[in-house]
Amino acid sequence: MQIKPMRIVTAALLALLMLGPLPATAGFKSQESLIRNVYAHYGSGAPEFSKGLPRDTATAEQFFDPVLRRAWMAPRREPYDFFVQSAGWKIGAVAISILRRQYDKTYVAVAFDNRGRPMKLNFILVNGPDGWLISDVESPHDSLRMFLAQHRN
Repeated sequence: MQIKPMRIVTAALLALLMLGPLPATAGFKSQESLIRNVYAHYGSGAPEFSKGLPRDTATAEQFFDPVLRRAWMAPRREPYDFFVQSAGWKIGAVAISILRRQYDKTYVAVAFDNRGRPMKLNFILVNGPDGWLISDVESPHDSLRMFLAQHRN
């Protein structure tokens, strides 16, 4: 018995429709790729990559652990963007160095210039089943978790 090619195509399309859209992939394969992908949203190129890290569900799932994910998507008014420590940006090269590895967490130092002003942040990254995610970010004055809680509507 011969299977007709059209039946195979129809069956494959039906299977894809039944599965529905696939969920967004969480996490990154390396700590460096996670940091580089955060700061890719702070460039001066394409509009979708020039407005800072988006606040949508897909971005939150891709970049943040579950607790920080909810805080990232919550409505709020912020005086500045925490990742660049300013309301506007023109960032220079981003330097990344691993400070400490501790079980499933890695502490990563990130340094760059924003409009000529030196910036330093420490990212606390966790390695989960889907890859590396941001657990928190520390500035000299604050942490991302506290900043988001403080400026919640």
